[in-house]
Amino acid sequence: MENDREKKLASGPILKTMFRMGIPTFVAQLVNLLYNIVDRIYIGHIEGCGAAALTGVGVCFPVIMLITAFANLVGGGGAPLAGIALGKADRKKADKILGNSFTLLLILAVALTVIFQIIKRPFLYMFGASDATYAYGGEYLTVYLCGTVFVMISIGLNYYITVQGASLTAMLSVIIGAVINLILDPVFIFVFKMGVRGAAAATVISQSCSAAWILRFLTSKKATLRIKKSEMRLSGRIVGKITSLGVSAFIMGATESLISVVFNSGAQKYGGDLYVGSITVVQSVMQIICTPMNGFTQGVQPIISYNYGAKNYDRMKKTCLRLILITFSSAFVLSLTGILIPGAVAKLFTNDKELIDLCTRVMPVFICGMLVFGAQCGSQNCFLALGKAKQSLFFALFRKVILLTPLAIILPKALNSVMGLYYAEPISDITSAVCCFTVFMITLKKVMGEDKIKA
Repeated sequence: MENDREKKLASGPILKTMFRMGIPTFVAQLVNLLYNIVDRIYIGHIEGCGAAALTGVGVCFPVIMLITAFANLVGGGGAPLAGIALGKADRKKADKILGNSFTLLLILAVALTVIFQIIKRPFLYMFGASDATYAYGGEYLTVYLCGTVFVMISIGLNYYITVQGASLTAMLSVIIGAVINLILDPVFIFVFKMGVRGAAAATVISQSCSAAWILRFLTSKKATLRIKKSEMRLSGRIVGKITSLGVSAFIMGATESLISVVFNSGAQKYGGDLYVGSITVVQSVMQIICTPMNGFTQGVQPIISYNYGAKNYDRMKKTCLRLILITFSSAFVLSLTGILIPGAVAKLFTNDKELIDLCTRVMPVFICGMLVFGAQCGSQNCFLALGKAKQSLFFALFRKVILLTPLAIILPKALNSVMGLYYAEPISDITSAVCCFTVFMITLKKVMGEDKIKA
């Protein structure tokens, strides 16, 4: 089975192999998106307090994104390294990378749980909570943090299932949790009258089931890479390599958290709770556009990493270019849908007329940059697959830290209007996408040139 998987990475029809590996991870990320999206949909329709509850839970997103970012730091950094090691037939090294990643995830999970439980109140107020919405956010986060270890394992270790070519198994690990979440959410929220605490409890239980499935696979004989006790002792050199490559994935998630803070606090300052609620909705739409797309690239990355490690540069190039075309096309179509029918999209999250009217006005502006952002998504993930940590890190920082954060602070002041927040996003997205794609094409040309010199 191991040889068959690796043979497909090395010589299977490119598009067929891309979709065979990419579609399961695409579906997995799409389903995984339901964890938070479904929570928001149900919470937004709680009778009598839906809009306030949705806003309260929305200010928890920076913390949730940070936890996810740490999981991506380990999984997103270690899995490409393991894939390259497999391409070089160094299975011992690949197992060591997985074992170190598992230990690192456990340590980070404990640390994050303790830290955020202690500082959650001042953090939520800093993130845009008000006296009217803190109660909902505080309740949700208290319960959610109890499942941090499950979130870290289910997100961080799923990369290692995908990298060994078992995309279907990776997809099932997410679907199992999502289905359980879909069932438990309405039961806990509406039947047991638990409100936002019920939504958080449903998420924790579902994530624990996903984590159990993943651990069962990665300790079984079905896995090419397995968690072995002998390989769990931390190596400073391996941890350094994992974090240096994974820091790009971490920055991508951590800066999402930073942007949520900037946007929520700015919306509260210039508009009030209603505008904070609109940020929750439009950022949810952004997630719907980006998350499944990132899932597809995650599935395709092992093809690029394996062939790069095996020095099969022509196959690597063809896979990269087709991946970028697919991510660009999908982002364009999804974004155009949100631009054309923003009111219908907003109604999925709330039945509050004022909030729907506001989202109908601001959503087309906020997401229009996503029409071209697929080019950056594909290019940046190709950098990761090739082990080009510096380039991937730079563009993660360029979009969110260098461009978007200052724009989101400066534009509302300059225009003396909360609309400056909504203009900042597309300016950043378009500029960053063009630059990232251009640099990747230059980098790809250099890699192909090195191949010709060696030949």
